[in-house]
Amino acid sequence: MKKLMIAALLGMISSSMMAQANNHPAPGNDGNKYVAYEQRTGNESVVYFTRSLSAEGLIKAYEQVNENICGHVGVKLHTGEPKGPNIIPREWVKALMAKDLPQANIIETNTYYEGDRYTTDKHRKTLEVNGWTFCPVDILDEQGTTTLPVAGGKWFKKMSVGGHLTNYDSMVALTHFKGHTQGGFGGSNKNIGIGCADGRIGKAWIHTTPNQANQWDIAKEEFMERMTESTKATIDYFGRHVCYVNVMRNMSVSCDCEGVAAAPVVTPDVGILSSTDILAIDQACIDMIYAMTADEHHDMVERIESRHGLRQLSYMKELGMGNCRYVLIDLDNGGRRITAAEAVKGLKPVVKKK
Repeated sequence: MKKLMIAALLGMISSSMMAQANNHPAPGNDGNKYVAYEQRTGNESVVYFTRSLSAEGLIKAYEQVNENICGHVGVKLHTGEPKGPNIIPREWVKALMAKDLPQANIIETNTYYEGDRYTTDKHRKTLEVNGWTFCPVDILDEQGTTTLPVAGGKWFKKMSVGGHLTNYDSMVALTHFKGHTQGGFGGSNKNIGIGCADGRIGKAWIHTTPNQANQWDIAKEEFMERMTESTKATIDYFGRHVCYVNVMRNMSVSCDCEGVAAAPVVTPDVGILSSTDILAIDQACIDMIYAMTADEHHDMVERIESRHGLRQLSYMKELGMGNCRYVLIDLDNGGRRITAAEAVKGLKPVVKKK
């Protein structure tokens, strides 16, 4: 029955997807090859950094980049599967919203996979279990979908997103940075590209080739490019009225979609980053991972490279979504410029749970 349902869904969307795709575009390559900072070209954006993994640190990071956040604000957050152990602590988010975003909504979409967030009713029960009850949570695709144009895309001319997305004037992408089973890593790009695509149409366009049984057959560079084009549709819609905060804490190689089944955390906590440049912030997080010692980053690097996840970064640059070079500002030490290596020096080792 499940396979029949998926086949029927894919049949419904296949004609639309094929109509908007270009003539058999070819994905890029080298998504498994890290490019060192000194080998990159282009301008530099500003990325802020604090080691303070706390509500205070989250507020400090956000307040560096919120100048253009105004009007009706959606906070794009991965609220997690039931009792997921690694999501951003709800008390931190509650404190941030109480201080800086009192009229904002958390925004989410239903999942493409069957589970505890597959339907709106199940999703709302999971939100209650995880404690996301201190502000309104808008499930963007609860009442349908809309499409946004993808400027310069090679896979898509438009992306299907939750219909409520266009009710918002500004968006704050509040992201738990971690590994990801399909994407290699999940930063702001994944949070928006997958997280704003609606659960039935948009996510299927990104994940699945129509008229075949494997729901997750699109992978490696092609998947990274499709996901990134989805992100571009959303951030182009918001223009200057979007900012990004990445929390490098409890970084399992698994996405928060895996909940309590996520792989144990073995990568040390780092801190919180913020920027108005989506490429710069995700690139800075990756640079910090690669700047760790071999023992510290082994599992995360293996996950990123085996999935060819670094194509997220190079494709964002190709699409003009930001800069891969940046000025990293240390908020804990008077705002001086530091390197990714300095940011991860002397990290506390992960304490393994018995």
